[in-house]
Amino acid sequence: MAEVVAKVGVKKVKGYLYFVDKKGNVARAAMSRAGRKKGKAKIEVVSKVGVKKVPGYLYFIDGKGHIARAMMARGRKGAKKKAKKKAKRRL
Repeated sequence: MAEVVAKVGVKKVKGYLYFVDKKGNVARAAMSRAGRKKGKAKIEVVSKVGVKKVPGYLYFIDGKGHIARAMMARGRKGAKKKAKKKAKRRL
């Protein structure tokens, strides 16, 4: 479940990708389209917030335009079960 970290209320415009940059600000970049030159799109800061990021969390802009975070899923839980089944079959 995600939790709101900062209430920003950014209004999203179609054709842009919104994200939280390394400094904790809300930024946007033009989405890639067919026919456009390849390479990096120009990144512009929409709102300066300065959120301090904690390792192990994924930061994103939610539907209301606020900065939210969710705990990252690390490791595959099913891989251990499969390894145990294979080990039992060999015996």
